[in-house]
Amino acid sequence: MDLGLAGKVAFVAAASRGLGKACALGLAREGARVAMCSRSQASIDAAAREVAAETGSEVLALAGDVRQADVCERLVEQTVERFGRLDVLINNAGGPPLGSAWRMTDDQWQAAFETNLMSAVRLSTAAIPHMKAAGAGRIVNITSTGVRQPLPNLVLSNALRAAVVNFAKTLAIELAPDNILVNNLGPGRIDTDRIKELDDDNARRWGVSVEEARTRQLESIPIGRYATPEEFANVAVFLASARASYVTGQTIMVDGASVRSIF
Repeated sequence: MDLGLAGKVAFVAAASRGLGKACALGLAREGARVAMCSRSQASIDAAAREVAAETGSEVLALAGDVRQADVCERLVEQTVERFGRLDVLINNAGGPPLGSAWRMTDDQWQAAFETNLMSAVRLSTAAIPHMKAAGAGRIVNITSTGVRQPLPNLVLSNALRAAVVNFAKTLAIELAPDNILVNNLGPGRIDTDRIKELDDDNARRWGVSVEEARTRQLESIPIGRYATPEEFANVAVFLASARASYVTGQTIMVDGASVRSIF
C-alpha cells in the first residue's frame, strides 16, 4: 500500500532512540523527509545518520530542549527553513520519574508538565500554521496506556498524558475543517529502555528478580510478548499518512490487548 508519504516533511520529537527513532525511521522508509530532535546534538546526529543511511531519505538532526517555548518554535522554524513545509508532527517526550502520587514534589510536577504536556502543546501550536498553509496535516501524540488504565507508580505520566489526550481531542475538532488530523497512540510494553526501567522498578517494589518481574508483565499481555519499536512505529506511520484520511480525535492502544477497557 502506498501511504502517500513520499516527499512529505515530518518532525519527530525525542527521536534519538526508542519510539521516536523508530517513528523517524518508519517515516523515512516511506519516503518522507524527516527532522529529528533530541536534547543532545551528538545523540541526534548519530541517530539521523543511521536513518539516512538505511533509507536514503533526507534527514535533519536538530538539538533542543522541548521544555522551553522558544526552542519549540525554533525547531519547527528550522524544519520549515530546511524543507519548505511541514506535513507531519510526532509529539514525543521521555517518561517522567516514577513514584507514588503523594510523594511527587512540586518541582517534579512542574517538570512533567513542561516535558509531557506543554511540549506537545507548543510544538503543535508552532506546526499548525504551516499545516494550514499546506492544506493538510497530521499530528500524532505518543502517550501511554496509562491514559486508559492508570499505571502503578506512574502518576506523573498518567496525569499529564491524559491531559495531552484531551488537548488533542479539542484540536481534532477545531482543525478537522482544515484537514489537519490529530490522534494519540498509547504504547504498552514496547521493548525500549523505558520499559527496562519500569521492569527494574517493578522488580525492586515486588522483591523479585528482573526476570520474574518481566515474566509477570508478559502474563498480563494476551498476545504474550513485548512489541518491538518498529511494530509501534508502523501504526504511527499509518496515522501520519494520507491513508488515515478519516481518523481523527482518536486514542489507539498499541498494547497487545493488555488494557481491559472497552473505551
